[in-house]
Amino acid sequence: MNVAFPIDLRSDTVTRPTPEMRAAMGTAEVDDDVLGKDPTVGKLEALGAELAGKEAALFVPSGCMANMIGVMMQAPAGSEILVAENSHIHCAEAAAYARVAQVAKWPLKVDAFGRMDPAQAAAAVRFGHGLPGGNSHHPTTSVLCLENTNNYCGGTVQTAADMRAVADAVRKRSPEIKVHLDGARLFNAAAALGVPARDLAAPADSVSFCLSKGLGAPVGSLICGTKKAITQAVALRKMLGGGMRQAGVLAACGLVALSEAHRTQLKEDHANCRRLAEGLAGLPGIAVDMSRVQTNILFFDYAGAKGDAAWLAGALREEGVWCLAMGTRVRMVTHRDVNRAQIDRALQIAATLLK
Repeated sequence: MNVAFPIDLRSDTVTRPTPEMRAAMGTAEVDDDVLGKDPTVGKLEALGAELAGKEAALFVPSGCMANMIGVMMQAPAGSEILVAENSHIHCAEAAAYARVAQVAKWPLKVDAFGRMDPAQAAAAVRFGHGLPGGNSHHPTTSVLCLENTNNYCGGTVQTAADMRAVADAVRKRSPEIKVHLDGARLFNAAAALGVPARDLAAPADSVSFCLSKGLGAPVGSLICGTKKAITQAVALRKMLGGGMRQAGVLAACGLVALSEAHRTQLKEDHANCRRLAEGLAGLPGIAVDMSRVQTNILFFDYAGAKGDAAWLAGALREEGVWCLAMGTRVRMVTHRDVNRAQIDRALQIAATLLK
């Protein structure tokens, strides 16, 4: 067993704060952010809004809360939101939209890269009682939710044109519909496509993104939108229990996370993920779809003579390589705390286990 210094590929949420982040925390100017405006939080929100191309932003504890606020500030209770069938909002946020936001979800099929079909999305738009062509049996569609990168497709990216095609088709059916982009790994998508994040966020009325994934901050996400929407978002954050006091100590890490150096680092994570995928693809029992290895998330199927995906994840963990088994698939995620040498070491260990 070799677990003293594990190669942790479970998620890009496991990164440790950098020395620069720890120093920034110690010197951050702070105030009570619920009573007013913490000055460091204010700087983070301004930078996040600028990078996303939106008027304003709000710092919140988690990506789930950012998505919840993004939906609630645009979807009336009793309305319906369109989501991808494998989206994080639909699959991994604890049924909060039914219980808290009081909205119904209509899951739509996506292709292997997480893209919705514009015609299918438009056809799914429904109108409730009292609207032209409305039906008392139906809720009214209020929000289209997109996700970029798509987690469960393996960190696949969508171009701005991909997302705009869906957004335009839905808005053509109903100009009142808003678009929310779950951009938890938006900057990974931007790095992979070589475009500014604001270009990818442009088709959306609101966008959330995480500071605590590949960007490396220990805590936090931002929800961005119009000034009017973010004013409402402040009240929603309070209602959801997300108000934080001297939050500047966390926001200071977020400012480092959004620096050009940290955003550029994402390309190295992507290169390491491809190296990992290429090395694993040649091993017995492993099947990798290389077309979907686009950012820092790798899913691969394993069905070998020695066991299943759970066996492989357990065997790798015994040797100090930590990853997750998810059904018949294994998930590995590269990040700033795993370097090229560790990727090569993980491949050596996998090869030894599977020979």
